Amino acid sequence: MIESRSSVSSIIRERTSIKTNYLPKEVEEGTVVSLLNDAVWAPTHGLREPWRFIFVSGERKSSFIEAVLSCLDAKNQEKMRGKLMDVPAFLLAVMPEDPRQKIWEEDFAAVCTLIQNLQLLGWEKELGMVWKTPNHMYDPKFRRAIGVQNGEKVVGILQLGYFDPAQHVKERKRTSVSEKWTSF
Repeated sequence: MIESRSSVSSIIRERTSIKTNYLPKEVEEGTVVSLLNDAVWAPTHGLREPWRFIFVSGERKSSFIEAVLSCLDAKNQEKMRGKLMDVPAFLLAVMPEDPRQKIWEEDFAAVCTLIQNLQLLGWEKELGMVWKTPNHMYDPKFRRAIGVQNGEKVVGILQLGYFDPAQHVKERKRTSVSEKWTSF
């Protein structure tokens, strides 16, 4: 079991990306919706809530994987198929692309903050995630296949799956803020 779940700071420090070794347990849509209902409390300028989500699991996973593979060279397809088949569920975070730079940046920041909230909330439930930004998320074939509209940006594709915390304990280091600090 993960040591302590009593504080936000401990969860922030413990959370890590879970890329492999998912447990053979289905990630239910209702669980993800429940986590997202808390994650949406992320800061969002003007309360625009500039996000929408595409959830992929179960029977829909094979169509999603085929959409990914259609963007790859034949020589890379089988390796990628194997990697994606091991992922229990996917969640795409999508935002509108406002032509005004300030609004676009505020919206992007809001969606990124929501994704971090989701990762922390998932960690608390032993639902691991890794936030991916693969090249195929920009490919028009992939975007059409999964229902991303013109004028929308895929902020990230999250891979989701339950994990054994004992297998994912690792020491991590961060640079002290004092080394990156400037006073004006």
